[in-house]
Order: sequence, then structure tokens, then C-alpha cells
Amino acid sequence: MLYLGFKLVHIAAVILFLGNIITGLFWKMHADRTRSPQVIAHTFEGIIRSDRWFTLPSIIVILIGGFASAIVGRIPILGTGWILWSIVLFTLSGLAFSFRVAPLQAKLATLARTSGGDEQFDWTRYHTLSRAWERWGLCTARTCGGGSTHGVQANSASVLGLGNHGFQNSAAKQ
Repeated sequence: MLYLGFKLVHIAAVILFLGNIITGLFWKMHADRTRSPQVIAHTFEGIIRSDRWFTLPSIIVILIGGFASAIVGRIPILGTGWILWSIVLFTLSGLAFSFRVAPLQAKLATLARTSGGDEQFDWTRYHTLSRAWERWGLCTARTCGGGSTHGVQANSASVLGLGNHGFQNSAAKQ
């Protein structure tokens, strides 16, 4: 039962994490359509704030819930391929976010905030930074979700007694 509780916490944090990312993309696209530097600045400032309030805490809960589930379920973390590779990809995603996406968000917010009005706004620079933000954001989102699909299928099948699909759960051996 404890295993399922940690797994529920892990999945809820993943939903919050991905939901915040998707919501940020929605509001960014909405702001871009207004072609208003003030709206764009406000949107990016909101995205940056929501990353602090939702994305970063959900990352911590994702890790705690995931590791706790594996430990309680007696699943070897480094000896189970889909867990190991999920950790590697999640780490790469975090590095890409920290060193590419977050600085680009700050640059985009600053560019829009200091534009001096619609007529003086440097749309060429904005589009260049925006495309880089979108590319790195896509890379970050795809990397963080890349290792989890097989793991969810394999672990769920094991918990339901449908087989282990190639990984050894020490609890299943007993």
C-alpha cells in the first residue's frame, strides 16, 4: 500500500510538472498573437514565476516519489534499465532547462519589458530568441519524458501480476 501511495504522489507531481509546462506554452503563444511587448513581458514574467512555484517543487516531489516507490517496491534503481535511463534523461532535461531555457526566458522577458513601446520593439531579436526557447523547450520536454513509457508499462504489469517485461523486481523473486 505504501508503494502505491508513493507512486500516486509521483504521478500527481508529474501531472503538475507537465501541466505547468503546457500552460506556459499556451500563454506564450497567446501573448505572441497580441504582438504587444507589454503582454509578452507579463507572460514571460508569469512563466518564470510559475516555474519557481510549480515546476521546481514538482521536480523535487517527482524525485522523492519515484525513488521512494522504487525503494519500497524493492526495485533496484540502478539495476533497472528504465529507471536508470529515466534518471539520466530527467537530469539532462534539467541541465538543458537550467542552462538554456531559463536564461532564454529571462532574456525574452527583459527584451519585452525594456522595449520602449510597440514601434521600437526588436521583433527580429525576439523571434530569434523565441525560436531558440521553443527548440530548447521541446528538447527539455522530450528528454524528460523519454525514458518513462516502458517503465510505466513494465512496472504496472509487474504490480498487476502480468509479468516483469525484462526487469527483475526483487519483491517478485520472494
